[in-house]
Amino acid sequence: MDSIEKLSSAITMIEEARGVPLSASCVVHRGEMLELLDEARSALPTDFNSAQKVITARDAIVEEARLSAEQMISIAREDVARMVEQTSIVQIARDEARRILNEARAEALQEKAEVEEFIDGRLATLEVILNKTQDTVAKGRERLAGASDKDALSQLSDAD
Repeated sequence: MDSIEKLSSAITMIEEARGVPLSASCVVHRGEMLELLDEARSALPTDFNSAQKVITARDAIVEEARLSAEQMISIAREDVARMVEQTSIVQIARDEARRILNEARAEALQEKAEVEEFIDGRLATLEVILNKTQDTVAKGRERLAGASDKDALSQLSDAD
């Protein structure tokens, strides 16, 4: 499981936990929850490395498009040089070279935008999950801070 799945599991565990009567608190097995959250924390660097690989792949695609555009320009220049003697053919070759270059630039920009949109989507999903988890943890800590020792002891006896 990746970090997002582990955090989702932690949220599900809290949502499905047995509630304490007359209270907004619930009973969660501390060991299981801590283990799950620790695994999520451990998986985060792997997920960030995966995102970095996607960014690197995007850069490679953009570089490939740039090289392809340069190759197309080089070919167009050679064609123009051969046709220098014929004015109308030279003009046609220049127009074609511009068209090819514009298409290559547009394609490179489109691919770059698609890759960035994908990365942004993944990071946005991760951000939402992390924010929900942080809110859930904060609420849980607030509830725990408000519980008296007697409530805590009764929760422990109910769990058994």
